[in-house]
Amino acid sequence: MKLVAAAKVRRAQEAVVNGRPFSENLVKVLYNVNEQLQNEDVDIPLTEVRPVKKVAIVVNTGDRGLCGGFNNYVLKKAEARVAELQKLGVAYTIVSIGKKGNAFFKRRPQYAVDRYLEVGAAPTTKEAQAIADEIFSLFVSEEVDKVELIYTKFVSLIKSDPVIHTLLPLSPAGEVCDINGTCVDAAEDELFRLTTKEGKFAVERETIRTETPEFTGVLGFEQEPVQILDALLPLYLNSQILRALQESLASELAARMNAMGNASDNAKELNRSLNLTYNRRRQAKITGELIEIISGASV
Repeated sequence: MKLVAAAKVRRAQEAVVNGRPFSENLVKVLYNVNEQLQNEDVDIPLTEVRPVKKVAIVVNTGDRGLCGGFNNYVLKKAEARVAELQKLGVAYTIVSIGKKGNAFFKRRPQYAVDRYLEVGAAPTTKEAQAIADEIFSLFVSEEVDKVELIYTKFVSLIKSDPVIHTLLPLSPAGEVCDINGTCVDAAEDELFRLTTKEGKFAVERETIRTETPEFTGVLGFEQEPVQILDALLPLYLNSQILRALQESLASELAARMNAMGNASDNAKELNRSLNLTYNRRRQAKITGELIEIISGASV
């Protein structure tokens, strides 16, 4: 189980790394388009900052268990954020993604949930687009004034952090930022391979730096700016959501690999302890029988 999970982690990591150049450069292009249109009479819904009266919280969990506290950490983060918004007097609605999160919120009717969504074992662009459509409609219709995404960011094979990122409105620098305004630097990644060394499991690390050159092109519009934005905005949302789904999947698989490893170690320790107990009782029984034989012979 541990080796199977490790192979899946590797594939999930590669999907995250391969998708980041497109995601980051798309954000830069979008930001530069917005910069060019600042003086134009064009409605740019993605960057519209409104007084926050209601927040949509997108909570991304897994579909399965046996992965340690992976799902619990995300759900506790969501509960803490809901409590914080209620304390501030800000309304909220939840968009739940994943079977574990869906089951959690269905058992707790006190939480206001707008949608229950599911994704497959390997997130696809089509699934990300369906989620993006829901979020975009909530924001542009002014049902919510802000969209926050709670997911598990993959840090390393043994560490993942549940984080809250502001998805909409788009930040002034065209970046994905958390609720404190700290923006994400995801260009440098570590890939992990599970190997064997001297008959034992070992982890090999490989640092990969994704090249993200600055976008310095001068834009000339051949189409109406509104048409260009209508094409870019869905791509932006799709790419950011797909990236979060991939990172969350990599974190879940890493947590499952560690859980399976711990289960194997505990099973080995239990086997050793039972063998020791069995051998002690067996030796005590043999010793007792020898003493009875010797005592009988002496008589």
